[in-house]
Amino acid sequence: MGTGDPLDLLPGTLDLLILQTLTAGAQHGYAIAQRLKLLSDDVLQVGESSLYPALQRLLLKGWVKAEWGASENNRRARYYTLTPTGRKRRAAERDEFDRLIVAIHKVLDAT
Repeated sequence: MGTGDPLDLLPGTLDLLILQTLTAGAQHGYAIAQRLKLLSDDVLQVGESSLYPALQRLLLKGWVKAEWGASENNRRARYYTLTPTGRKRRAAERDEFDRLIVAIHKVLDAT
């Protein structure tokens, strides 16, 4: 993989990123993917084959809810929002992720 290529995400990381993205408010799937791409300077490019199964998982867990509405270009789109349970889960997932990153850095920095 060369510099600038999209990176593969660790399992479960996409769920956390979606939950984090939805803290800004309701968004449809394409907007979620675009926001992740924008905020990561094009490093995180999430395709439909990953995004929509993740959104379905989050729906089934009760961490997000969905409603149909019109998108910016007046097309029918499913808008996702965080539930109160999803907000709590996002915080817990973030804490776990931060612990994981610290542990990985300890191993990488060891001589």
